[in-house]
Amino acid sequence: MALTYALGFERDLRGAPTGDRVFALIGAGAGAVGIIAAHGAPNALAGAITGIGFIGGGLVFRQSVGQNQVVMGITTAAAIFAAAAIGAAAGQGRLLVALVATLLSLLVLEIRHLKVLNVLDGRRYTDKFTHDTQDPHLTVTGVQLPGGHDLHAKRHQRDRDQLEVGQPERDADDREA
Repeated sequence: MALTYALGFERDLRGAPTGDRVFALIGAGAGAVGIIAAHGAPNALAGAITGIGFIGGGLVFRQSVGQNQVVMGITTAAAIFAAAAIGAAAGQGRLLVALVATLLSLLVLEIRHLKVLNVLDGRRYTDKFTHDTQDPHLTVTGVQLPGGHDLHAKRHQRDRDQLEVGQPERDADDREA
């Protein structure tokens, strides 16, 4: 529980939506499930990890910042998953694995805040590389397929072709969805 508390403490310091108490509880719960799994019920651990995924999913949300969409909470959700794994490893008696996983998780969470290691922060180099959304084969206004075909036009024509007889024509908003 102390190992996952340390992860939660770091998240608290950085203003994440969850903190030390949540992480400590997840670590304690995963540790208890790890003990149960080690004594003949391995499916219990699988169920706990699935439940942790739902908790992490509840932390992730998309927010509009100006004209951009920003995903918030993904780092904390991943840290919660790590806390569950650390608790499960400790519960199964693998304390060295739990300790190393905690240290590595803290390193990853703090890498951009440590002056010695911030050269490993990928955000420092984003202006030197193209983004995934900037594909040279795609046009800016629409998706352009090789050979000059417009993907949106093909999709809209396919949608019109698939309309059943007697079904009303869809308006432009429905075609864009």
